[in-house]
Amino acid sequence: MKAIENLFKILGDENRLRILLMLNVRPLCVCEINEVLDIALSTISQHLKLMKSSGYITDHKEGRWVIYSMNSENDLVKRVMGFLEKELIDDERFMRDRSKIASITREFCSAKLSKK
Repeated sequence: MKAIENLFKILGDENRLRILLMLNVRPLCVCEINEVLDIALSTISQHLKLMKSSGYITDHKEGRWVIYSMNSENDLVKRVMGFLEKELIDDERFMRDRSKIASITREFCSAKLSKK
């Protein structure tokens, strides 16, 4: 029961929900997540830290980027995310996020951030 309660607390925040749905598509770095959410990098980092400490996502380093992924060993998250994706298939924001993910790269995002 506690694991489900914790997952729903994570999913109760719109930005964390969107991040998990994005990570269910493919691994992403913070700058790619920022390109979709357009919120402060520090806020994204706090969300990622919480989700990582809860065991829902993992990270690894690739060159200068930290890449975040769904935790493939967490069956509860996999099942819930699969269900949510099916339920959200007609949701405009969900589809817009997916479209953005398909069109962005780490290199593009990092170049854009360095110009700010």
